[in-house]
Amino acid sequence: MGKLSERIFGKKINKTRIIPITLKIVIIFGLFILASNLTSNYINLMFNRSELIDLMKNLLIKDLKDIYSFSNNQYEIYQFNTDFLSSVKNIEEKSIREFKKERSIALGIHEDGSIMFVGSKIKLFSKSELGEVRYFPDQEVLKSMNENKAKNKLEDFISFYINGEEYFGVYKYNHKWGIYILRGEEVNEFYENSRSIFKNISIIIIVLTLFCAFVGIYILRYTLRFVKYITNAIMKMNANQQLELINLDKAPNDDITFLGVSFNSLSSTINNLVNIFRKFANKDVAIKAYRDREVKLEGAQRDLTCLFSDIKSFTYMTETLGNNIITLLNLHYDKAIRKIIEREGTIGSIIGDAILSVYGIFEDSPYNKSYQAVLSAYEIQKVAEELRLRMHEVREEIVREKGALSEDEERVYKAVLIEVGVGIDGGIVFYGNIGSYERMTNTVIGDTVNSSSRLEGLTRIYKVPVICSEYIMNDILTHVQNPEFVFIELDTVKVKGKTIGKKVFWPIPKDYYNEKMQVEIESFSRGLNFYYEGKWKEAMKEFSYCSLPLAEVFRSRIKDAVVPEGWNGIWAMNEK
Repeated sequence: MGKLSERIFGKKINKTRIIPITLKIVIIFGLFILASNLTSNYINLMFNRSELIDLMKNLLIKDLKDIYSFSNNQYEIYQFNTDFLSSVKNIEEKSIREFKKERSIALGIHEDGSIMFVGSKIKLFSKSELGEVRYFPDQEVLKSMNENKAKNKLEDFISFYINGEEYFGVYKYNHKWGIYILRGEEVNEFYENSRSIFKNISIIIIVLTLFCAFVGIYILRYTLRFVKYITNAIMKMNANQQLELINLDKAPNDDITFLGVSFNSLSSTINNLVNIFRKFANKDVAIKAYRDREVKLEGAQRDLTCLFSDIKSFTYMTETLGNNIITLLNLHYDKAIRKIIEREGTIGSIIGDAILSVYGIFEDSPYNKSYQAVLSAYEIQKVAEELRLRMHEVREEIVREKGALSEDEERVYKAVLIEVGVGIDGGIVFYGNIGSYERMTNTVIGDTVNSSSRLEGLTRIYKVPVICSEYIMNDILTHVQNPEFVFIELDTVKVKGKTIGKKVFWPIPKDYYNEKMQVEIESFSRGLNFYYEGKWKEAMKEFSYCSLPLAEVFRSRIKDAVVPEGWNGIWAMNEK
């Protein structure tokens, strides 16, 4: 029994049953065929019912006309002999003689709902006592008929209920008797034959479908026999955790065999790539390794853009959070690195609280490397801002629950408010693989890397989120149409370890560059020009008009200071 179950329903691997494709195909197609046939049968039934309803309407109208004419004749007889009960009895007997079904009815209903006559082969109402009046039970339908009569609409088709059973009928108002003459048929009785036909045909369809399904299983099992062979081979590989080649010597020439051949090719390729992916993670390295099928210790000078991002006040965070600093870093890095990769950046290295990313690696990219770096810089800032906002929400929740934060909790709150600075520079660097054939890494080396790190350090001094070099600005303004940034010159600085000064710039997103900021920046730029010229008093005046934090840097720098002899406008930074 167990082997039969495996043959039909497949084997279990790690408590998960591997369902044979043959069974799935048969079940899916069987269900579709079954549903299609049953639906067709049902639609056919509905069309037939529509025709039957039209036929029933015609028969009801014919019967109603006969009863109506007969009732008029009986009224004339009644006027002559005044025998009301005899006339009513004759009308009822006439109605019953016309009936074809057991539950057919004919009623004579006064406007107040009282029933004058009942023509029916079955007992519709309890036998009335002497003088007791019977009433039509469906008052809503009676009300509708009276409303139609008031509108001079004396006949119509209606649906009504008697003793909980639905009836369909046609009525016409008889002026002589002052009654609605109603001829009706019970719906369930009327549809009984069609339901029986639908049931019998459905049983035949199900039986035929099951028979075809069993036959189909055996035919498909033979046709797709190599699917099982390939599946068993893959199961064996899964158990051994080792990819191997499948023996397809006796396989027929069809797409199943082609699938096996493709798997063999993929298996061979993956075995080769597994070792490569253990050494590298960057996308460009993986692409080259897949293409060349080998990794070499090599590199080349490339014109690239480097982005250096560092977390501010990291020492305070580490002292406050302890081992939890890893969790916080991972929360930040998870999204920040995603943003970098989305902008075609490559992670050069992660050094504790700092990330070095490189742009321009993919030579076939249509995007400007410097522009992608600046976009990434502000996306990293947004990631940090979202994390700060989330931490603020958590703080508010705690305050609502506890009323206030303890001193230690307040220190932790301040520690998790990540702020980052980003420095960007570009130029000729060495990019490639270094190390040994036993263990190698992909890296970027050059003055541009150090420069981007120094520029990041300047964000703490000038109180701006992103600082870039003149190279970045020129690259973007030359090669990017309608960039999203305005570049503001901050200063000309000579960082520690360098002998010449470099201009540094703040790329401001145009969305933030409103009229107020523009006025502030114009004041700052005029002050900066006076500062370069050695006119520090005039510069102080212009800087005083600017409320941006970066202006305070210059106010503090030149306040009560004398312009140095031989001043060339370059400020020397003595700290990294």
